[in-house]
Amino acid sequence: MANITEAEFKYRLSRVKLLTLDVDGVLTDGGLFYSESGEELKRFNVKDGMGMKLLLEAGIEIAIITASAKVSTQYRAKKLGVTHVFLGIEDKLAQLQQLCQELGISLEEVAYMGDDVNDLACLKAVGCPITVADAMPVNKDCAIYVTRLNGGQGAVREICDQLLEVRLS
Repeated sequence: MANITEAEFKYRLSRVKLLTLDVDGVLTDGGLFYSESGEELKRFNVKDGMGMKLLLEAGIEIAIITASAKVSTQYRAKKLGVTHVFLGIEDKLAQLQQLCQELGISLEEVAYMGDDVNDLACLKAVGCPITVADAMPVNKDCAIYVTRLNGGQGAVREICDQLLEVRLS
């Protein structure tokens, strides 16, 4: 935990109504696969997916906001039941603010997971900024929690489980 106590972290988690995720480096390990025809492929972690499904069942909204415009993310989100999916977004904070307005929640009630510099504005704006173990150092400095696991290796599941745990306690 960075700069806050465990009790404060749990309190902030207990207020979360929306978990917002970056894709490359958070939901994936940041690596890219290319087919012989040049098609870009992404690898998602099934444990992260189950955590996301459990969060949705518990009534916590999930959003994906990514600068990437690859439709593979849309397919993955649809399979998991995530309806707030924003692809090709350059100004992630503006998109997040608009979504929060539509959902009637404040940025203080948002947990945001981002691993690179294009996530910093969102990390600085939300009540529960989180990053992954292999994030850029500046993101780690901004986050109140750094996962034990790397992006694409169960880091999202780690946070989903913690969000569910505070709901049940």
